[in-house]
Amino acid sequence: MTVRRARIAHAPLTGRWLAGRWLESALARFSVRFSPSGLSLAAASLILALGAPRLAAAGDDGFGQAEWAQQYDDDEHLAVHRSTTPVLSQATFDATALAISRYQAIVSAGGWPNVLAQRVLRLGSQGDVVAILRRRLAASGDLDASAGDSPVFDSFVFAAVKHFQARHGLQQTGIVDKDTLSALNVPANVRLSQLQINLVRLKTYSGNLGDRFVMANIPAAAVETVENGVVATHHVAGVGRFDRQSPVMMTKATDIDFNPFWTVPASITKKDLIPRMQADPNYLTEHKIRIFDKAGNEVQPNQIDWNTDQAVNYMFRQDPGSDVNALGVVRINIPNPYGVYMHDTAERGLFGDDFRYISSGCIRVQDVRDYVAWLLKDTPGWDRQHINDVINSGQQVKVELTPPVPVYWVYITAWATPDGTIQFRDDIYQRDGLGSVASDAMEPSQLLKEEQALSSPHPQAQPGVNRTALPPQALPAMDEQ
Repeated sequence: MTVRRARIAHAPLTGRWLAGRWLESALARFSVRFSPSGLSLAAASLILALGAPRLAAAGDDGFGQAEWAQQYDDDEHLAVHRSTTPVLSQATFDATALAISRYQAIVSAGGWPNVLAQRVLRLGSQGDVVAILRRRLAASGDLDASAGDSPVFDSFVFAAVKHFQARHGLQQTGIVDKDTLSALNVPANVRLSQLQINLVRLKTYSGNLGDRFVMANIPAAAVETVENGVVATHHVAGVGRFDRQSPVMMTKATDIDFNPFWTVPASITKKDLIPRMQADPNYLTEHKIRIFDKAGNEVQPNQIDWNTDQAVNYMFRQDPGSDVNALGVVRINIPNPYGVYMHDTAERGLFGDDFRYISSGCIRVQDVRDYVAWLLKDTPGWDRQHINDVINSGQQVKVELTPPVPVYWVYITAWATPDGTIQFRDDIYQRDGLGSVASDAMEPSQLLKEEQALSSPHPQAQPGVNRTALPPQALPAMDEQ
């Protein structure tokens, strides 16, 4: 599938797609197919509770009122709409199993039509392609079929397009642009395969994950904290680029560094710092990065030949400070063999960007103070006010979490929520190809091993793989690894 630039990484909707015509047969199939894996009674009750698809009205986005706003930028496009059901939960597994049945029915009926638009479609657009767009949106449940086959792009189509965009992690404009058209034209059988492999991934995490845990979903570029089976906080995130991937792993958050120094890894010195110094000799000074030799003596930038790899023999350390430090004001330590962590960032504007696959493998967390406050809620003496005081002091402080909190970095590109919404995200690391083969042949535990084997933060580029690159004029934002 084509990788596109996604703005909102996690935007659950309230749409309903379970129609009565396939209800009875779906229940019959589930009772046989999923009873061994524990399809809950709640899932069957869910089917009965949901009605037919509702008609999208003008201006109706299908969103609830509750949302999280970026604390350092109140732009509306940074809002993340909340779902209280964890992605890693029995409820999500059950809903995804039901979604598979629905997509099997769609595929058996011939799938959905391609929308062969030659121009951007928006309110007021007319033509046969708009009638095809209506049929496409109706097939996936984003538009009620009773809206008809009119060749006019009206308010019903506008609302349906926004509904479609939100559950695919696209900017919700109501305009069928290149990215939206690409998502619309992914065949139904491909979406079915995507759901099937992700059901296997979800089953991998079907055990007891802990009363409190953190999930970072890499393709969605999103983090959620979970407590007693309910999502406590949502966070937009920045994750690893294709050539510096964030790994799939299970670990724990053990301690937190406030106002940290950042020691630049040799790999980033070679790949990022040297090119930056070649382009701008003042870069290190402007970004408060100091150089030390092996004896701990400070070295001046003009003592190094930046046209060679001489710089990798020195230690580069960035001073604390929210204005320039790559880690921002907080680093959350999560022991792992990949050398990655979760952290704040000095480049907070990235959370509102269309494209957040930009790190060197670490995960940058929006609203990091809320995240840290949740992590520390059971650690005596660390309320939100004390956290703010420590950050504002500028002093380096390390605090251990008591107890440590489980952390799961996962790779989920398709899932459904109990309200019937089916979410899809781009297969940014091209992993779903593995899953489509593995789903019938591998147990979930084996699939997890295979995916962890692919989780090197610095994988070799694979020839022939469709990948998204940074703009050629931009160097990647640096972070620790």
